[in-house]
Amino acid sequence: MKSYGCQMNVYDSARMGDLLRLSGDVETQDQTEADILILNTCHIRERATEKLFSELGRVRDIKAARAARGRDTQLVVAGCVAQAEGPEIIARQSAVDLVVGPQAYHQLPSLLSKGASGVIAIDLAAQAKFEALPLPRRDDVARRGVSAFVTVQEGCDKFCSFCVVPYTRGVEISRPVADVTAEVENLVSAGVKEVTLIGQNVNAYRGEGPNGGRWSLGRLIARLSEMPQLHRLRYTTSHPRDMDDELIEAHCDEPKLMPYLHLPVQSGSDRVLAAMNRRHTARDYLRIIEKVRQVRPDIAISSDFIVGFPGETSADFKATLTLVREVGFAAAFSFKYSARPGTPSAERADQIADDVKTERLAKLQELLEDQRQAFNRACLGRTLEVLFDKPGRYQDQLAGRSPYLQAVHVPSGDARIGEVRCVRIEAVGSNSLSGRLVDASVMA
Repeated sequence: MKSYGCQMNVYDSARMGDLLRLSGDVETQDQTEADILILNTCHIRERATEKLFSELGRVRDIKAARAARGRDTQLVVAGCVAQAEGPEIIARQSAVDLVVGPQAYHQLPSLLSKGASGVIAIDLAAQAKFEALPLPRRDDVARRGVSAFVTVQEGCDKFCSFCVVPYTRGVEISRPVADVTAEVENLVSAGVKEVTLIGQNVNAYRGEGPNGGRWSLGRLIARLSEMPQLHRLRYTTSHPRDMDDELIEAHCDEPKLMPYLHLPVQSGSDRVLAAMNRRHTARDYLRIIEKVRQVRPDIAISSDFIVGFPGETSADFKATLTLVREVGFAAAFSFKYSARPGTPSAERADQIADDVKTERLAKLQELLEDQRQAFNRACLGRTLEVLFDKPGRYQDQLAGRSPYLQAVHVPSGDARIGEVRCVRIEAVGSNSLSGRLVDASVMA
């Protein structure tokens, strides 16, 4: 299985793997040995379809070589490109046996067992998918490590003018509280210490509670925080319009909720934000950041930015730089605008020249990188709790994550993977921190 794109795809790939293992299949990293090849695609990035067909050409050759040795191969395209362009995929690449959208992958074992060929399954009933998915087996969970993603919400009703998610993931749906709780309890019982709650608009979560009614994300976080062996909680990705006071207060009230907020703003220009159909202003965003920092002064803020949106002027771009300077980000993702077929902004005549987009992106990324490095340098000399999740690059070294999602390396000493230990930060590299254990206390 090869997965592209966001955390949701990582989660979906893991669940597809769980389903196939229940059917008796065994995962391999060698494509030439695989009886089933799955490409789990993402439609957000530029030229996603072209990149898929390039990959399919290579995989087609693997399938043909296996056929020459008398071995059958089932080739599956899953994910958001599958949802958006299923018929074209089948028409253009005859080697593809099955196209499965992100809300229909629970049908994968039965479709494969029937020897499906040229089949397109792109239902958008996300709730039906979650109801059909079994809890992962303990050994499958343990194999994936001490941190895990859990989807609590899918789909989007916001219809930003640049985004394909409403068309590939469907409308917003939220999983019932009991289902999410059961999945997290299952993960924790298998040794998971940190759970990241994910969704296209995760803070739009409104899951059915145990007694009817609808629970917010803040209330769900409070419930999950009651699990003694769960040490850390995170959530991503959020929308400013759904950042309610209850969720903001959770950053103060729930110690297990890490002091890190990824809140995409996309632009600092109100004119561009309106054209994007974001339905918030730059001032709205700044007010949210101010409220969050009031309840959790040490919180790290990250965001997403698009430069060169159709019609973006120099003044609009300067407004984005102004917002970045005012907020001060610990991390950020920034991209040149690229038209997604079928979205309103793709039809606009005032597209920005690529050289202009490239120049603006370079300026923005330089500023954002300066802020990231400044945030990391501010950690020098501090003692941070680090969850160790893997061996380091060198012998007798462990690697983990700080509360702010920074990579941290230490001499292993008596520390073990899965432990949360206090680390004094003694050096700051370009992409990671390093330090030493400062006491023997263990959160295990």
